[in-house]
Amino acid sequence: MAGTLVIVPCGQTKIWSKYPLAGAVEARDAYIGGPFKVNRSYAERFADRWLILSAKYGLLDPGILIPENYNVTFKDPRSGPVDVATLRQQVEEMGLTSYDPIIVLGGMEYQLAARAAFANHADLLHMPFAGLPIGKAMQATNRAIASGNPFAVTR
Repeated sequence: MAGTLVIVPCGQTKIWSKYPLAGAVEARDAYIGGPFKVNRSYAERFADRWLILSAKYGLLDPGILIPENYNVTFKDPRSGPVDVATLRQQVEEMGLTSYDPIIVLGGMEYQLAARAAFANHADLLHMPFAGLPIGKAMQATNRAIASGNPFAVTR
């Protein structure tokens, strides 16, 4: 096995909302909201590899350039989110099923997208903060980082 993979959700708040002329930026720096920052810290602490799950682009390596602002969400199908077939293709092309565990952070929409992407490998997926409201999930994520245990959840 290739080690631990952590998948973090993108964020609604992007660099261009603060710096409209920022131009293309790496995915790791494109999302600037609090939840993304906490999830990024978790990924950088525990992952052998981490990816960002973007509703527009699918699974992104943190260093890939995002050319400009966008507003696509899994919550609104009319916004044109990436389809399941594309996500599954990315999983295969990126060799992601060689990782164990695969930890998925984020809300219900991102959990569902990850489950669909890894449909034939659901046994690899772990969602340690599933079911928690965003504030509680961020607290639990911070506690996991502080404890050094990626699965530490105290409600």
